[in-house]
Amino acid sequence: MQRALTHLLRTSILTLLLGLPDHRASAADETNAPVVQPWRRVALDPDYAGAWVVAGDLDGDGAVELVSARNVDRNDVHFTSAVVAQRLDGTVLWRWGNPRIGRKELHHDVACQIYDWDGDGRNEVVLCTEGFLVELDGATGKEKRRLPLPKDATDCLVFANLSGQSRATDVLVKTRYTQIWAFDCAGRQLWTVENPGGYRTAHQPVPVDLDGDGRQEVMAGYAMLNADGSTRWVFKSQKADQARGHCDCFRVVRAGKTPEEFRFVMTLCGANGIALLDGNGKPIWEVAGEHFESVDVGRICAGLPGLQLAVDIDHGAWGNGPVWVFDETGQVRTKIMTDYARHHALVDWTGDGVAEILIAQPRALFDGRGRRVATFALEAKDDLTGEERLALTGDFTGDGVPDVLLTTRAMTEVYLYKNERGQKPNPPAPLGTEVNFTLY
Repeated sequence: MQRALTHLLRTSILTLLLGLPDHRASAADETNAPVVQPWRRVALDPDYAGAWVVAGDLDGDGAVELVSARNVDRNDVHFTSAVVAQRLDGTVLWRWGNPRIGRKELHHDVACQIYDWDGDGRNEVVLCTEGFLVELDGATGKEKRRLPLPKDATDCLVFANLSGQSRATDVLVKTRYTQIWAFDCAGRQLWTVENPGGYRTAHQPVPVDLDGDGRQEVMAGYAMLNADGSTRWVFKSQKADQARGHCDCFRVVRAGKTPEEFRFVMTLCGANGIALLDGNGKPIWEVAGEHFESVDVGRICAGLPGLQLAVDIDHGAWGNGPVWVFDETGQVRTKIMTDYARHHALVDWTGDGVAEILIAQPRALFDGRGRRVATFALEAKDDLTGEERLALTGDFTGDGVPDVLLTTRAMTEVYLYKNERGQKPNPPAPLGTEVNFTLY
């Protein structure tokens, strides 16, 4: 409690000194904001479903299906234990795995993704279970392949293009914090790196082609690895002790033709910082002093040049869940206070070309000044202190416009909300959630 009060006092003083918009979500906001009714409600399978939810067209009918997974946590060793695929009418397409083990809790990424791995135009569901990488037929759930994995290399799953192919066919897997492996589509190991750059791994490796050679480099934590696994550079913070934790989140802010033109944002878990850096790992700016977690990048504040960065601050007491909005120069432009701010995303809900911030716990959208602009209807009994819900965006209705998905905090239902006014992006949003989805 003392920590939360100290944090609140410090941020309030900073807000007054800098004249920042500082908006605390309130009952008045909730009353005044329009309420969005769900387009669909889907009851999740009570036995096989978990807290992890991704979406995509599994059977080629042009409509989205939901994939939900349970996971096992054994002293920070994680693997997928059960999966269910369901249509939006709630009917089960298929089930896989052992529903008698695993859990329904949001604590970390679950290694279960939807992707057309073999390039035949039909999606597979690919997952990491204990000791194996498993490829399931998207339409039937039947196992197509089961490839052996190193011990405990089941923490997450990322598709990447390390081989210079026309598309991403290689995979990255890892332990929780210490080692990362790369495999090609046949299951042959390409390389492995332990403690990249001398630091822990990130929660999710991020592939990006920095030099335009058609092969992606891999941000593996504080180290950028070349496509062959060798170290390209290691980020060195000027304000934080990186040894205290790990890279929580890494996002591309701007791509470029050369590494110098790239801009990335990174959060430093344990070291309590956020940094903007170029494609050579050089810091552009850093802000220290808060437990920054996940970052959304987009045009959030109308009237401001460039892009903005929305980041939550975690590990505070319940009722103290901030989201800060930075501009590209590192200045805080807006502060939003909610009960709990983990799990957020950006979506243009009003059709003005500027993104709103979707935050899961208040089940609401906030504009770039922190004002609530919409509340998503959900049964009031689900709003209970101490549990998390998941917030996703993606095209769930088939019109190419990003919609909103919320899970209930009991992880028993999914609510889908159709975006009636948002602009269709160019290119249109793909059907379902993004490839390489992550909670971070």
